[in-house]
Amino acid sequence: MKTRKLGKLEVSELGFGCMNQSGNYNGPVPKDQGIKTIRAAFENGVTFFDTAEVYGPYINEELVGEALQPFRDKVKIATKFGFAIDGTVALDSRPERIKRVVEESLKRLRTDHIDLYYQHRVDPAVPIEDVAGAVKDLINQGKVLGFGLSEPSAKTIRRAHAVQPVTAVQNEYSMWTRNVELNGILDTCNELGIGLVPWSPVAMGFLTGKYDPSTKYDEKTDFRAGFPRFSKEFMPLNMPIVERLKEYAAKKGATPSQVALAWLMAKSPNIVPIPGTRSETHLLENLGATRVQLDAADVLAIDTSLSKFPVYGDRMGKDHMLSIDYSI
Repeated sequence: MKTRKLGKLEVSELGFGCMNQSGNYNGPVPKDQGIKTIRAAFENGVTFFDTAEVYGPYINEELVGEALQPFRDKVKIATKFGFAIDGTVALDSRPERIKRVVEESLKRLRTDHIDLYYQHRVDPAVPIEDVAGAVKDLINQGKVLGFGLSEPSAKTIRRAHAVQPVTAVQNEYSMWTRNVELNGILDTCNELGIGLVPWSPVAMGFLTGKYDPSTKYDEKTDFRAGFPRFSKEFMPLNMPIVERLKEYAAKKGATPSQVALAWLMAKSPNIVPIPGTRSETHLLENLGATRVQLDAADVLAIDTSLSKFPVYGDRMGKDHMLSIDYSI
């Protein structure tokens, strides 16, 4: 496994998103299975693991902390703050809360420092300069090593970066969700030397080619049941994207997931995708993306092909979309 830089933070070129172990797209996995999968990622070269206090909530950090404890000094852990965790999707990034919840995350993660601490969503009630200042204090105390933002606007990135250099930005980015190419996020990160960490790099499973309009999503445990792109109305209209991806992957001797991840890595050396899975088989499949080499001509060919297929429906449900930072 090669490494890449997120700011000054060196990590494996593919990370591992741990959220799926604790639900959101399915029910939580048994604890032993989650630990086994996370450790399998490490054993196969992954050194960058992503979690958040809101996953579970709390239980995902606990799982990650236990799974990684035997080799904590060999990995980088990213976690997040910023949701109120009150049964809604309300936000709370008040500096006093940040300084309280970091202690709780450190305890759950069984560590004395967090390598990358993201604001999970930009809180319009708290100036980003205050958030950056609070994290800067934690960095000065050695409790946090790097500052991150998730789903910010380009303007917010610049304002935060002026107070405390931003290590990485985490936004949804995949062949199915390319907002960062159009809204200045990718350009801003490249200009300022900030890493970009695509979450949902295989589009919540859509780009695996294993879902179709007949797929059922559990309304109680699976967010996708309320996401427009996965609806009965829009899913059939979106299928040409994945069908084209399947054809391209076959020509490359790879799976659709592998090409989707390789495409992201080919977009910029500052990009580190964090695919997540509950299955060791899918984990190994995803890691195979590091062996799929796409050059500039390949990326251009894929982009040209994708341009023929519009994407139908919002990427998340209404409540989730309200927490995205659109400030310009």
